[in-house]
Amino acid sequence: MLGLLAHKWTWRKQRGAKSGATPNVIFGADVHTCWEKFTRYFDVEERVIPMAPDRHVIGPEEVEPLIDENTMAVGAVLGTTFTGQIDEIEAIDELLRGVKKEKGWDIPIHVDGASGGFIAPFSYPEVKWDFRLEQVRSINVSNHKFGLVYPGMGSVIFRDVSTVPEELVFKINYLGGEMVNYSLNFSRASNSVLLQYYNFLRLGEEGYERIVANLMKTAGSLESALTESGRFELLNDSRYLPIVVIRPTGRDGDVDIFELSERLRERGWIVPAYTLPPNAQEVAVLRMVVKENFSRDMAEMLAEDVEKALDRLDGRAVPPQAEAAGKKQARIC
Repeated sequence: MLGLLAHKWTWRKQRGAKSGATPNVIFGADVHTCWEKFTRYFDVEERVIPMAPDRHVIGPEEVEPLIDENTMAVGAVLGTTFTGQIDEIEAIDELLRGVKKEKGWDIPIHVDGASGGFIAPFSYPEVKWDFRLEQVRSINVSNHKFGLVYPGMGSVIFRDVSTVPEELVFKINYLGGEMVNYSLNFSRASNSVLLQYYNFLRLGEEGYERIVANLMKTAGSLESALTESGRFELLNDSRYLPIVVIRPTGRDGDVDIFELSERLRERGWIVPAYTLPPNAQEVAVLRMVVKENFSRDMAEMLAEDVEKALDRLDGRAVPPQAEAAGKKQARIC
């Protein structure tokens, strides 16, 4: 919200002050709910690009028809909530650079790196999605996802000071010295910030690289175990995020993934099942997020429990000793 709010004010100063028009922001249906909250709370027109059954990200071909002089920003996601995929950020940047050259509209990109912001720099640094791209002006990341801090911490980074209009920044001196403030709230706990600094100092780039590499290996192991039966297929590109998103292949009859999710919950696993947004709502998936405390042993246990749950759904009996072992494992998790 802070990133988009800055871009709204910049648009108003550059193109919207005299027109009286309503600004618009373009993003895909793959975004987090906070994007829709921003448009509603701050009176901005949302131009949402729907998904397709076979395409769950956005690129320049979807963005270009929606651009006009009132477009205040384009949103691109580095690791979507629904599928863990990456929007075509570099290609969108190329499009917006062309628009800027041809029409003079300087339209920024805000990158929602909530999931991928702590993965990309350490796993695939060669991929351009950040300030190496000219039109990327702001990036947010959820530190609590893969930054190894407590839940509830997020950060926003701006390309430079000029990205945030001065009118949005407050200067205060009643805390014992002058400081600047740009936020939607004020007092909050600092423990997550302190922990994040500690992790940066203790782990460093090399430490995060090792942790992320281990996450990706564990996710790859889980993917292989779940797809080798032929009953599931991957929906996302497993090279980029430790998020495993699968859907039934339809072999031997469709698997009811909602029922499968409930069976897994009985064994101690919370694996969400859901349908994708319009126009891909007929696609139903299971999503598993591999975090730092999810070991290779746990990945094997989850894959085994999925197989046992499928046996139950198919009407095949599960041996009593296997059932007892599964329950014991679930308690250990």
